[in-house]
Amino acid sequence: MSEPGRSLPTRRSRPRCRTGAERLTRAVRYAGRLLCWSLAAGMASAAADLLLEPSARWWPVLWPVPWYLTGVSLLAWAGLRAREKAAQFPPEEDESRDHWGRAA
Repeated sequence: MSEPGRSLPTRRSRPRCRTGAERLTRAVRYAGRLLCWSLAAGMASAAADLLLEPSARWWPVLWPVPWYLTGVSLLAWAGLRAREKAAQFPPEEDESRDHWGRAA
């Protein structure tokens, strides 16, 4: 427990400006969430199409939409994740040469 009279930090105490890496991480997280939810919606719509056999005229147009969204979000997530991984470990040629020199 906290000491009496001591306040906990609030969200306002955090800096508002985000760095490029934090924005990229957030974009990867949102793309991953979109991928998961669109996949779940695609499976639910496929199950509804199979089990309920809806006869609405708009149903054949609507039920594949989550599957298209899954493909698009998968490509977006993969691209963003690759950029995030590349930004974490920038290539430094001097270190690799030094490492090989020490290994020899």
